[in-house]
Amino acid sequence: MIGSHGQTFWHAVDAVGHVSATLQLGEPAVIAERTGVTTISNFRTRDVAVGGQGAPLTGYADWLLLRHPTKWRAVQNIGGIGNVTFLPPLSDHTSLPTAFDTGPGNALIDSAMMMLTDGAQAYDRDGQLARGGKLDEEWLQNLLGHPYYVVKPPKTTGRELFSAKMARDLVDEGHTRGLDNASIIATLTALTAQSIADAYEHFAPAQLDEVILSGGGRSNPVIMELLEALIPAKVLASDQIGVDGDNKEALVFALLAHETWHARAGNLPSLTGASRAVILGDITPGQNYVELIRRTFGGAG
Repeated sequence: MIGSHGQTFWHAVDAVGHVSATLQLGEPAVIAERTGVTTISNFRTRDVAVGGQGAPLTGYADWLLLRHPTKWRAVQNIGGIGNVTFLPPLSDHTSLPTAFDTGPGNALIDSAMMMLTDGAQAYDRDGQLARGGKLDEEWLQNLLGHPYYVVKPPKTTGRELFSAKMARDLVDEGHTRGLDNASIIATLTALTAQSIADAYEHFAPAQLDEVILSGGGRSNPVIMELLEALIPAKVLASDQIGVDGDNKEALVFALLAHETWHARAGNLPSLTGASRAVILGDITPGQNYVELIRRTFGGAG
């Protein structure tokens, strides 16, 4: 099978982080026809239909695969948007996981880099520009006053809020404040790290022992160093515990497709705010559909 998340084209979030609709592009009928492989897609919509945020769906895989025997973990993805799952240890039989979007991951940094370099650089490779700048602490505190950060989970956000337009406005504001390009990027990089650390301080259900990072942001050493300084827990890249941080989302949606095929729910209400657990996604038969049914469930198909 193929588990296809698609490209998120629109995630309709209101001012307090609640979702009314979500749309992913990437037509599963085309995928199934071109590959001959049965395709499971459109995972988020079913969760939204039962009152959930439709995100972060990675938390279900975190719950199944990444709980530590004795330690509380935060599993933090830093993609365009940052999202976290707080995982109780396996020894805790009463606590439930929680998950939400922490705010901007790389979205504002990347958009600002494109603007400041006239498209020559799509991201701050190795945090080189941020490392050469000076943090504007006053501006950072102003940016942390955005109302999204204090909304209680469950909540989600996206590039509809932390958008290229917001990045343009921030670049202009930084120049108005007399900052050079490096200092603008340094402050936006600090915003990503500080908003994550603040989310843990405000919303973590227990004292954290470890923070596991995945996504492109874990490859930015400035973000890593800031998080290590801000969070009173051991900070690790997911690669250090055996999960390829560049391909974690592929793992997640393969797992969700597997759960859907076996008629098992792929969401946890404590993670997304859904009213109940539901089977996620749409199944588009490929040429192997009948054989899949035979192999999985037996019978003549």
